[in-house]
Amino acid sequence: MVKEPTNLRKVRPSWDEYFMRIAHEVATRSTCPRLAVGAVIVRDKRILTTGYNGSPSGLPHCEDVGCLIRIVDGRESCQRTLHAEQNAIIQAAYHGVSVTGSSLYSTHQPCLMCAKMIMNAGISEVHYAGGYPDPLAMELAAEAGLKMVRFPDSGTRDS
Repeated sequence: MVKEPTNLRKVRPSWDEYFMRIAHEVATRSTCPRLAVGAVIVRDKRILTTGYNGSPSGLPHCEDVGCLIRIVDGRESCQRTLHAEQNAIIQAAYHGVSVTGSSLYSTHQPCLMCAKMIMNAGISEVHYAGGYPDPLAMELAAEAGLKMVRFPDSGTRDS
């Protein structure tokens, strides 16, 4: 067996990097023309479910018929779609998969509604990459003890 020189070896991603990369890949399935979001729910370094933002099953997609925009809490919000985090939690329920004690990786910070769903689903922590203009979601998460970690984290590489 020939051993590669160490300077040519590919750097293996940490588990957090790995799952966040997968969340970004899941987001490519989004049918929202405004913002593609992906989520992955993980426990014990195993993927339980994934979700992306899009219309409920059987309804037309925003990319086909346009967004159904309403002003909610002073912000434009599409009422046609489910969020990636919601779809990941719903998929777990649909397939009878417990997410208690799991971690959720998302391409964006969860909104208030998703943060509340995450808490009630028993998910322990959220790793997110992009921001989202919902400071109340962060306040309630902190109050409930839901760990919210902005990615990339300065933490050490886990094995």
